[in-house]
Amino acid sequence: MECARTNSQILPPLRLKRNEERRLRTGHLWVFSNEVDVDRTPLISFESGEAVEVQDYRGRTIGSGYVNPHSLICARLVSRDKRHPWSSSLIVHRLKVALSLREMLFEQPFYRLVYSESDGLPGLVVDRFGDLLVAQITTAGMERVKDDIVVSLDKVLRPRTILLRNDNPIRALEQLPLYVEAPVGQVPECVRLNELGAHFDVPLRGGQKTGWYFDHRDNRARMARLAKDRRVLDVFSYIGAWGIQAAIHGAACVTCLDESRSALDRARANAELNSATGAIETRQGDAFKLLQELHATGERFDIIVLDPPAFIKRKKDTKIGTEAYRRLNELAMRVLARDAILVSCSCSYHLALNDLVAQMHAAARHLGRDMQILSIGGQAPDHPIHPAITETDYLKAVFARLIL
Repeated sequence: MECARTNSQILPPLRLKRNEERRLRTGHLWVFSNEVDVDRTPLISFESGEAVEVQDYRGRTIGSGYVNPHSLICARLVSRDKRHPWSSSLIVHRLKVALSLREMLFEQPFYRLVYSESDGLPGLVVDRFGDLLVAQITTAGMERVKDDIVVSLDKVLRPRTILLRNDNPIRALEQLPLYVEAPVGQVPECVRLNELGAHFDVPLRGGQKTGWYFDHRDNRARMARLAKDRRVLDVFSYIGAWGIQAAIHGAACVTCLDESRSALDRARANAELNSATGAIETRQGDAFKLLQELHATGERFDIIVLDPPAFIKRKKDTKIGTEAYRRLNELAMRVLARDAILVSCSCSYHLALNDLVAQMHAAARHLGRDMQILSIGGQAPDHPIHPAITETDYLKAVFARLIL
């Protein structure tokens, strides 16, 4: 195979079919397997995660990135500048650019440091908890340069600990193994963070994803401003992020529901950490069943937060998942007091905001209630949206008032 020279590196070319470069020219970063000219650059000739120069049909350079011949998204563009191809030095540069944004946005070092494509490092997510970093790698290209990533993180931030939570099932799409390891430092059971004046001990090895959901930071702040003297129900509470914020901002009482006993144990410990033990109770079990039980016993709440896991992980799950969102919202509305607030969230990219609102409205009308939308929330700015990649815009939080 002929080789293309980029600065001091020689990268094998990945040639596209005629006109298949148009999406990349408009800013997108993904190459799909059916867009590759496999007669001139057979995908089977590449190693998984190998660095490549992406070229148009005529051989003109589009940029450099990496390839995975076993994935539908067979290549991801990382750099459009021939002077700065995909390399360890580029990783360092992108980390510094990402860090400068977060330091501008936040006073304290608790945030998502790297948000994949949006920060020019597709397949990499890094959350920062002070001097401890938790990273997830989800693509073969990033896995191939894992050691460079660790060295680059150490160079830019000098963290005490780096934990790789590479146990996300999405790695199976790239034929990558699941594992958790700490290439730098010792990993404590929990790490403490501060958010909006509240303190949380976050589990690392056994927590969900990277341990914390920074993406809802602004939505939790908006909810907290409404919480004073209200009865709050936090559904899918995990370790109490929403509920404890409500408690320390003056909620009369807070009930946290979750299926995980260990998550609720941590929620109670976090309540104690914030001197809010007396304001919080927990109930373990399936959220749908617990909401039905609350309705049967006549319980009513002034604010209900629904923050479920993604019910629609793949496009083919849209019909079943959309119905699950409708059912969940209707069950919540049945235990919502008069003139009360429902905060309904979705992290399913395949559920559009308008569709979530439509399911909420349908549930309200089925119960004979009117609904007002007060505001719409999205992901915090440490999860910036790539304007050409709609998949980076995934989080929705609808603040609605239910009348009657």
